[in-house]
Amino acid sequence: MNLDTSSFRLALGALTTRPHAPWLLDLFCGAGGAAMGYWQAGFNIVGIDRIDQPHYPFWFIRADAMEFARHFGASFDVIHASPPCQEYSQTRYLRDANASILNYIPNVQAKLIGALRPLLNSLGKPWVIENVVNSPLPSAVQLCGSMFGLLLRRHRWFESSHLLFAPGPCRHTTGFYGLVGGKVRGYGDFTSGKTYLSATGEVRKRESYPPKQKGVDAMGIDWMTIPEMSEAIPPAYTRYIGEQMMRIVRALEKSKSAAYDLEQAVGC
Repeated sequence: MNLDTSSFRLALGALTTRPHAPWLLDLFCGAGGAAMGYWQAGFNIVGIDRIDQPHYPFWFIRADAMEFARHFGASFDVIHASPPCQEYSQTRYLRDANASILNYIPNVQAKLIGALRPLLNSLGKPWVIENVVNSPLPSAVQLCGSMFGLLLRRHRWFESSHLLFAPGPCRHTTGFYGLVGGKVRGYGDFTSGKTYLSATGEVRKRESYPPKQKGVDAMGIDWMTIPEMSEAIPPAYTRYIGEQMMRIVRALEKSKSAAYDLEQAVGC
């Protein structure tokens, strides 16, 4: 990677870089859930976010992700991007309804995938875009915590410049956890045991609010606050994706080496 790292901020206690490992650029990095999985897959990581991320466990730069990618993205071996998901999420309808009832203007995020994909393609490097279900990622694979033995249903889509595979179907358990709205919540077998009558007249189980450790175990994340985990993806997802991207990077390296050897032989 030909990039001056002298201005990078290394987070306190950050995991060290590894000689000869490929470099991955983590755009819209948040507190580092995706980054940790890629690090476990063998990459060195640089994270970019417009908001300071004091718990990010790797090299971090506070900057506009799109602008940074435009100027420096081609210096990296792989690019991962998790652009804001709020305007693609089904929860936006609840947000907008609440805003209408309470008469306030909701905090609307930009829809960036449409501009991000051609930008990443222009850089000529392998890339991955992650977002919520039903986001405009037509060739994405879907991952779920249950695919990795986690008591978590957090479905996320991953689209790439290269062909990706999922490990198989979801393996949902009857009890699972979620991290929503800055709280750890228990569902199914892990509900509170209390019931309530919904607006449509259905009897439903009321969720429980277990301690943080349940969320830590469900996500495989122990360095974030609960609000940060609410916005994160489990490292197991990107470790799985990262292992595929590592094979792609190594194959490209071999291809370039073979092409160079052929060029030298023909030149001789």
